[in-house]
Amino acid sequence: MEIDTVRDWVNAAQRVVMLTGAGISTESGIPDFRGPQGVWTKNPLAEKLSNIHYYMSDPEVRKASWQSRLEHPAWEAKPNAGHLALAALERRGKLHALITQNIDGLHQMAGNSPEKVIEVHGTVRDVVCMACGALTPTLATLDRVRAGEEDPPCVDCGGILKSATISFGQALVPEVIDRAMNSAAEADIFFAIGTSLQVYPIAGALPAAHEAGARIIIVNAQPTPFDDIAEAVCRKPIGTVLPQLLAP
Repeated sequence: MEIDTVRDWVNAAQRVVMLTGAGISTESGIPDFRGPQGVWTKNPLAEKLSNIHYYMSDPEVRKASWQSRLEHPAWEAKPNAGHLALAALERRGKLHALITQNIDGLHQMAGNSPEKVIEVHGTVRDVVCMACGALTPTLATLDRVRAGEEDPPCVDCGGILKSATISFGQALVPEVIDRAMNSAAEADIFFAIGTSLQVYPIAGALPAAHEAGARIIIVNAQPTPFDDIAEAVCRKPIGTVLPQLLAP
């Protein structure tokens, strides 16, 4: 892959759309789920904590989940050079949409506008009441856990609180997915960064962009199912190569 060629494509583009996955955040110290050192690979019980049916029906699962949230690496993580490159691209007026499978909020911390970021799997930074829908900052709820509430209820209605992320068995938000797919179809360049492109429906954003005529650029450590339709594929570390690809 010629870095200068991709940079020229970006500089000529009007609507760059990004799809990011766990790979962009591993350099910030947030492990992925499915890789050799992934959360679920090393601890199969962690997957149970992410299942909505177990979570809603078993107080012990909720208690374990809250203890797990206390130690979530997102609270200490900082945006890396890859995140900062995407924020710089937005400041140049090139970024049309930033679709992310990540829940860590690092894109916003790096400086991307919340209006540009489409969080298809929700965010760990908010807590939602499963009864009344009230949203509160996660850190405020974690303070209650530290103070001794093992399974803190909603302060408004007493309902079950849960991280505002999409769990296994829980439906994605149709409006969010529609917005992501529509944005992809409007791209003139579509980047897939740090994602295996195996989780649907959002993996379908790439072929949607391709069918609409966008150039496809894939930056990922491992092969993906769509490498053959990409105009450029890069296996280099994201934090190293993305600032080069997106430089003015």
